[in-house]
Amino acid sequence: MSLLHLVVLAPFILAILVPFLYKYIRQIHTGWFVMILPLSLFVYLIQFLPNISRGETIYYQQPWVPSLGINFDIYLDGLSLLFGLLITGIGTLVVLYSIYYLYNKQKEALNNFYVYLLMFMGAMLGVVLSDNLMTLYIFWELTSLSSALLIAYWFHKERSRYGAQKSMLITVAGGLTMLAGFSLIFVMTNTFSIREIIVQADVIITNPLFIPAMLCVLVGAFTKSAQFPFHIWLPDAMEAPTPVSAYLHSATMVKAGIYLVARLTPVFGAAPEWFWIVSGFGIVTLLWGSVSAIRQKDLKAILAFSTISQLGLIMALLGLGSAAFHYDVAVVGTLYYTATLAAVFHLINHATFKGSLFMIVGIVDHETGTRDIRKLGGLMTIMPITFTVALIGTLSMAGVPPFNGFLSKEMFFTAAVNATTLDIFNMQTFGLLFPIVAWIASIFTFGYCMLMFVRTFLGNFKPEKLTKEVHEAPIGLLIPPIVLASLVVIFGLFPNLLAYSIIEPTMASILPGVLAEGERFYVNIYHWHGFNIELFMTMGVVVFGALIFLNLKKWSETAFFLKERDPLNWFYDNGLVGLVSGSLKVTNMQMTGLLRDYFVFMSVFIVGLMGYTMVKYNTFAIDLNNVAEIPPYIFVIIFVLIATTVAIPFISHRVTAIVATGVLGFIVALLFVVFRAPDLALTQLLVETVMVVLFLLAFYHLPELRKEKFTPRFRLTNLVVSIGVGLVVTLTALSVHAMSYSHPIQSISEYYVQNAYELAAGKNIVNVILVDFRGVDTMLEIVVLAIAALAIVVLIRLRMTGSEDV
Repeated sequence: MSLLHLVVLAPFILAILVPFLYKYIRQIHTGWFVMILPLSLFVYLIQFLPNISRGETIYYQQPWVPSLGINFDIYLDGLSLLFGLLITGIGTLVVLYSIYYLYNKQKEALNNFYVYLLMFMGAMLGVVLSDNLMTLYIFWELTSLSSALLIAYWFHKERSRYGAQKSMLITVAGGLTMLAGFSLIFVMTNTFSIREIIVQADVIITNPLFIPAMLCVLVGAFTKSAQFPFHIWLPDAMEAPTPVSAYLHSATMVKAGIYLVARLTPVFGAAPEWFWIVSGFGIVTLLWGSVSAIRQKDLKAILAFSTISQLGLIMALLGLGSAAFHYDVAVVGTLYYTATLAAVFHLINHATFKGSLFMIVGIVDHETGTRDIRKLGGLMTIMPITFTVALIGTLSMAGVPPFNGFLSKEMFFTAAVNATTLDIFNMQTFGLLFPIVAWIASIFTFGYCMLMFVRTFLGNFKPEKLTKEVHEAPIGLLIPPIVLASLVVIFGLFPNLLAYSIIEPTMASILPGVLAEGERFYVNIYHWHGFNIELFMTMGVVVFGALIFLNLKKWSETAFFLKERDPLNWFYDNGLVGLVSGSLKVTNMQMTGLLRDYFVFMSVFIVGLMGYTMVKYNTFAIDLNNVAEIPPYIFVIIFVLIATTVAIPFISHRVTAIVATGVLGFIVALLFVVFRAPDLALTQLLVETVMVVLFLLAFYHLPELRKEKFTPRFRLTNLVVSIGVGLVVTLTALSVHAMSYSHPIQSISEYYVQNAYELAAGKNIVNVILVDFRGVDTMLEIVVLAIAALAIVVLIRLRMTGSEDV
């Protein structure tokens, strides 16, 4: 196992130790111990920059379940290194921020918070560093689980629980759909290795399973990265503490879907369906998020919809960038990979300015007691450092020079304008929509940036509407956003610091094979491009964005602005209610409380499944030529078995009924002996003996059975089901017997006989099968028993009497 494997596992290991650190070292804030890990991982990962910038990749194998092709393989290239640095770098700042934000160890369960945060960090590192799709999926679902726990950290709040449930349901459902896509990819390629799948991209694009696999994968990516219409979970996730929002919903979790689309672009990117779906959903999400953000009154809600919009922007750029697979980039130059360049650069920029803004909003909430822009104002002079950092982050998000957001926004405009020149996928007709929608969305982006900043820091101070005495935040809360704001300025003034160190290698990971071997993408980012259409689009954004903000008061009473909650939540809420009510109806229909009905359900299912299978595959066959002779004593045993079975329902004494039931079990054990199955016979005898003794002890003191008085009624359903079960079971047994001679198949028992001792070092074949060959079954059975034992322990400890409210 390599050190890169430990990079993924280290957060999980530390998460195990956090409760002990929290309990036994109370005088030191637990966050100080936690912060050491992401900082160390960031320093370790950054040393790979020289190798990655030279075009090298790093690959380590670790077999896990090789028989199924599932391995814990680590692959480090430009794309995974970029995300690894974001996860660990911003993770370090978030932990530092949380130390001062969640400073009260008496009120806050810090052990839970940091365990969940480390779980999430490890899961995200596993997602971006895994080369195996199944391993990636496991970490993917771990991000959903850990993020839901973080969102519900303040579980005493109903909105926190609601947001956690919503994020869990939507992202896990998308993840399961993505798993189906991964399975289809395996069917097409016979491998889960992402590197090997990319090599076969030219072959699988002609496979009929290509489109279903692509759609399933995109559902997973869209749900995780909050693309329309799956975006509705993100605003409700803002009920989490601000450090969580700054980490999960600006730099890491919501970028997981972006990562997946970027990683699998070499596999699906050459298909026109990929181009249209990714870019189309991205551009719609961009517009919907920006329009929705401007009608919010809560600062975190504005940033939530802003994040949705920015994620749509990056997704649209990745979709447009896939057009590069259809052109010789060496001939046409940068025209057809500008979109990918803009996506990578804006991915970095968004993490810096949005992370700082989330932290600033947390500071405002922390110091004023509210995030409602209707109660805020005039904080510029009271909180000058917070004001300065907010100004930098807001101007960058609005796309104002000289900050980094301006550069990537200009590149976005360039990519959108370039889309109109494409001569593929009917872009001559529909391509004009991209720059138009991009421009309109950017106008609203500028508008909500002004709304958030002006209403918070400018205007009149309103102390009467605040619950706290306002003052500047402590230095510990200010350092993380100051660092991120500094990066906003540095990357804005010196963008080419990142050009060939991380941006170009990341582009090479997203668009492999576009360039000839040995060639590199040309990356040169600068502010002034002359008087071109992009510059005029930016001027229009500033003018019309300012007009929208200045006229907000006139529109604030319209139906559009009064409905802050996204209308698509109606479908989720009512769908959830319908799902619960529908499941209750189905459950009430099935769970009648009558044992007869349960047997009918099971029997009908068995008869239908077995009958359909035998008819479809024409397996009916009867051959009595090879039937063995039945010794006379077998008839005696069978007669006793039938007689005992028939007699039990007519016995009116409990003890007699228990004894008769025991006799029935002992006769079955005798049959096992006759058919040379001593292990089964011994097990049956032990079970029956224990059961009879226990039942006798339990029921000896109970009153005698009372015979129920009822009039027997003929039930046609009972007759049909009984005949069906008997017929199907009989025909199945006869068909299996006949087929065993007409189509002889070697018994699997020979495999166990030959390999039990050699592979498992055991002489008892039955034990070896249960413990080794079918070890997973046994493990799951043990888990079931453990859960039952825990439930019993809980009931005993709670001393449940049956009168408690549930």
